[in-house]
Amino acid sequence: MWKFRRRGQDLPNSSITELNDRSTQINEACAGPPDGGYGWIQVGVCFTVNCFTWGQVASYGVYLGYYLSSGAYHEATDLDFAFIGGFNFAMAMLVAPLVTILARKLGTQPTMAIGVLIQTAGFVSASFAWRVWQLYLSQGLLIGLGLGFIYVPSIAILSQWFSKKRSLVNGISSAGSGIGGLIFSFAIEAMIRNISLAWSFRIIAVITGIMNLTATMLIRNRNSVIRPPQLGFDTKLIRRPEVLLLLFWGFTSMLGYITLLYSLPDYASSVGLTKSQAASLAAYLNLGTAIGRPLIGVASDRFGRMEVAGLLTLFCGVTCFAIWIPATSYGVIVFFAVLNGGILGVFWMVQYS
Repeated sequence: MWKFRRRGQDLPNSSITELNDRSTQINEACAGPPDGGYGWIQVGVCFTVNCFTWGQVASYGVYLGYYLSSGAYHEATDLDFAFIGGFNFAMAMLVAPLVTILARKLGTQPTMAIGVLIQTAGFVSASFAWRVWQLYLSQGLLIGLGLGFIYVPSIAILSQWFSKKRSLVNGISSAGSGIGGLIFSFAIEAMIRNISLAWSFRIIAVITGIMNLTATMLIRNRNSVIRPPQLGFDTKLIRRPEVLLLLFWGFTSMLGYITLLYSLPDYASSVGLTKSQAASLAAYLNLGTAIGRPLIGVASDRFGRMEVAGLLTLFCGVTCFAIWIPATSYGVIVFFAVLNGGILGVFWMVQYS
């Protein structure tokens, strides 16, 4: 059946459908992000990704406190355990160019599925580790790689679905790491105390694997409409002074963020608090993250992203000197953890906006 004629030749239905689809894509691209609709499902998906990737990373302070106090790995030094946590976080970011290229070639969902398998394998293998080098490879390398493969493809999703509310939805999404960290901090401490370290890894492997796989199946991008370049590394951007300034701020901000996130429970133990109180501080810090990040998103949309980020970065630094350093009581440290938990990760709300 023929519908149209072009220069005396008939045009088949398949070509007409293809032209209509392309026309629809062009119209959608011109209209911009929908700012709602199915985009809210994607907010929930990205919230879940943050919860079960960065959420478990945010609870590493509980593992760190246990490693330092139990002597579980006799040949390991304190610096080894610090490196394992840092290695976990760093690998997720260092693998980003490779993951971006793979997402362009394979698609968002296959790349994230690979990450789910790697992350799950990391937790399971960590449960059988009895030497510190095995912990480096499992809890450090594999879990970090898996996190990067899951998280990096999801970074640009919300910016494809939202424009006017972009900082708000990024704040809601990134609050998932706070909720996840809150849950995992209490859960991991209880599992280590009542079951064992090995089984805490295995249980976390099952939970994170199922939830991240669910998020992978539900995630949807708008690449067919937007057609982003998805470059692994853009050399042109690195020559721009404003980009270099942003990278410098991000580096120093993340350095302070990880230092506080990982060391606060051990600091609490050093001033005489119990193991249970020390572990709860990681949970309270993540509670502050869950509350503060959406509020920062709203403030960023209203007052400006750079202005809010600069002010809160300064405020965070002041409170570290004014509250954290002289703090010796549980109540003061809890107050500091909740307050700074809300503003520590301001970088995550600003960088994608």
